[in-house]
Amino acid sequence: MTPDKRDALQRAQRQSQVVAALKAVLPAHAVLYTSEDTTPYECDGLTAYRQRPLCVALPENTQQVQAALKACHALAVPVVARGAGTGLSGGAMPHAEGVTLSLAKFNQILSIDAASCTAVVQCGVRNLAISEAAAPLGLYYAPDPSSQIACTIGGNVAENSGGVHCLKYGLTLHNVLKVKGFTIDGEPIEFGGDALDGPGFDLLPLVIGSEGMLAVTTEVTVKLVPKPQLARCIMASFDNIRRAGDAVAAVIAAGIIPAGLEMMDKPMTAAVEDFVKAGYDLSAEAILLCESDGTPEEVAEEIERMSAVLRQCGATALAVSRDEAERLRFWSGRKNAFPASGRISPDYMCMDSTIPRKRLADILEAIAEMEKKHQLRCANVFHAGDGNLHPLILFDANDPDQLHRAEAFGADILETSVAMGGTVTGEHGVGVEKLNSMCVQFTPQECKQMFAIKRAFDPPGLLNPGKVIPTLQRCAEYGKMVVRGGQMPHPELERF
Repeated sequence: MTPDKRDALQRAQRQSQVVAALKAVLPAHAVLYTSEDTTPYECDGLTAYRQRPLCVALPENTQQVQAALKACHALAVPVVARGAGTGLSGGAMPHAEGVTLSLAKFNQILSIDAASCTAVVQCGVRNLAISEAAAPLGLYYAPDPSSQIACTIGGNVAENSGGVHCLKYGLTLHNVLKVKGFTIDGEPIEFGGDALDGPGFDLLPLVIGSEGMLAVTTEVTVKLVPKPQLARCIMASFDNIRRAGDAVAAVIAAGIIPAGLEMMDKPMTAAVEDFVKAGYDLSAEAILLCESDGTPEEVAEEIERMSAVLRQCGATALAVSRDEAERLRFWSGRKNAFPASGRISPDYMCMDSTIPRKRLADILEAIAEMEKKHQLRCANVFHAGDGNLHPLILFDANDPDQLHRAEAFGADILETSVAMGGTVTGEHGVGVEKLNSMCVQFTPQECKQMFAIKRAFDPPGLLNPGKVIPTLQRCAEYGKMVVRGGQMPHPELERF
């Protein structure tokens, strides 16, 4: 028997064992294992990397989630939790020898309390559905990632998602009170609470953004905020990228915290204008979208102050939304940046890094040089207010050389962001996409501490293994490992 045939036989035997264990605790229709049924789960929004799981489990209630986890734990089978699959870093990419735990059926809003401005929702509820349900009460859920029409609150918790209004209203971390779920061995676990503070360690910030490595989320209590009486948006045009970047820093330096502060460069505005007809200035090298919300008096004053700052920074044109329809049209282009890019390129790789606001112009100029180096185009759109970049590298995945160059281009952006005082991710997470770049930002000692946290919650290392935290071996293979203060690598990192 050839090695390939032997591996295939062993996989088939393992699959049969896992499927039988799951069918013992789940309805038969809730366990998928044929190639035809598991292929739709082989990747998330990062489509460049794909892997079919041994099988997919679709529990319908928390008892079934608990039973499925206990079964997987008993067999030492890796588990990858999955929501809507809109993630962009490969965080929900299956494990070849593991189970994908789909939580799509957990889509109920359990309660909305107008008095406490909170909502209790299952993990599979869509982000936008929370605001739609709360709207009759004059409330909404503030974090609004561009994928909010499809992405789930459980996925938002895993990645600590933000959105165009995160500058004023915060990320998922700032808008969640409590997270309930299960550990890998099926034990119930709860992070946070209904009160503003509680006894013991505050572990809520630990699980938010942990990318499914510590626990499986099933229920989330979110904060709701009152809908503002009025919102207006400025579209500011600039004939120079540096002036646009400097204007972002100047607005914040003036003591103004806009509801949203976004930036798009000329290639991106051209793509979205052709797609949604948002009314963008196509002659501008960059545009800023600056939103103010609150009472009519507050909005009028803030719009005037922001307009003055933008003019002082060299804005060539300012357009202020005259009504709600025009405001939504301004934002429609920003919200549709990713699908618009899909119309001008066979594929795109959406990067995600964060830099100090004062370095916005520097990073954009650096990306322009990288376009020449890697011979690929890049359109830029990002949350300028908090320095969270989303460069979209355009390429054709059918050409292996272009895929390789796109990966190298992305790594250049991430490493340059770190060199400028930033980080390798803002809200998309690390997943599998940024493992190599983590070697550039974190020392072996820091990685060791991350693994220690994971072991505390998941001793066998079965939840979403092989993602987020790089091993010493990976960093050695990548040829990079940051060492600060004369610290030496830890050999034990090799084990994970």
